[in-house]
Amino acid sequence: MLKTPAYAAASAKEPLRPFTIERRDPGPHDVLIEILFCGVCHSDIHQVRDEWGGAIFPMVPGHEIVGRVKHVGDQVTKLKVGDLAGVGCFVDSCRACEPCRANTEQFCERGMAPTYNGTEMDRKTPTQGGYSSQIVVAEHYALKIPAGLDPAGAAPLLCAGITTYSPLRQWNCKQGDRVGVVGLGGLGHMAVKLAASMGAEVTVLSTSRAKEADARRMGASAFEVTKDEATFQKLAGRFNLIIDTISAPHDYNAYLGMLRPLGAMVLVGVPPEATPVGAFSLIAGNKRLAGSMIGGIAETQEMLDYCAEHKIVSDIEIIPVQQINAAYERMVRGDVRYRFVIDSASLAAT
Repeated sequence: MLKTPAYAAASAKEPLRPFTIERRDPGPHDVLIEILFCGVCHSDIHQVRDEWGGAIFPMVPGHEIVGRVKHVGDQVTKLKVGDLAGVGCFVDSCRACEPCRANTEQFCERGMAPTYNGTEMDRKTPTQGGYSSQIVVAEHYALKIPAGLDPAGAAPLLCAGITTYSPLRQWNCKQGDRVGVVGLGGLGHMAVKLAASMGAEVTVLSTSRAKEADARRMGASAFEVTKDEATFQKLAGRFNLIIDTISAPHDYNAYLGMLRPLGAMVLVGVPPEATPVGAFSLIAGNKRLAGSMIGGIAETQEMLDYCAEHKIVSDIEIIPVQQINAAYERMVRGDVRYRFVIDSASLAAT
């Protein structure tokens, strides 16, 4: 077993503190990755604070991992020592069910093994995430980080990037489409960059104009304030596609009114309570309300290669791991533009 420095929460009511975990010794199909950077996702806060229920403690969060391959098993062919590699939101699946065979491992019928706050496929061994110095993963579940992508800026692509890339691809975002992005945070800023790179005319829908300059720099051609009720009348029937990234309560019906006939609104944010949807909000115009959850390994690799080709990374603020509790509080206040990334070298000081 490999003793590994980490930062963990001992319970939902305690701050994260230095901790030591044990990684398994690499097997013939495993890669050992020295973690360089780990993005900080808002879902880390939800899970550390047990806001979704079922939390497993002690918990080492982190599922936006980029590092350097230190060791490969003798059956590994995908990666070699010295390569930059990534690990996203899951580290294993059954590999045999229909979704796994279809490269949608995130929908594994037995349940994929999340990178943290879950168990390995034995359903006994807890998984621990990227707020740590190293990780061991089967090669199939590791991603190649293409040359030219900044490793720190690439880390959030492993969650925020694929979470927004996947619905844009599912709904065939293309040149000339009108795309609305609800919220300009960690997910929203990636949706803007990706949709703009695909040729769409992007409008950011936000509660204030505080981030308008950022949105336009990222590729948005318009910015509208949703606290103004007139905005919903002004934009009625405008969009082919809306990517809704908001996790706070809001009225889906109002946003569905902004869709063109046959348009779709895709949810990637998770509000804390159910939101009523009127039938006529969908029936009038044959509109679709859908959800989207990350992507499989193949699609995630496609996204990374796409981002390298189009020179897209996240806007980040790099922090030492010792600042993680303060970073959580800043995230809750919306005080980050647009993703914290932990410099894992700081773990040596714990």
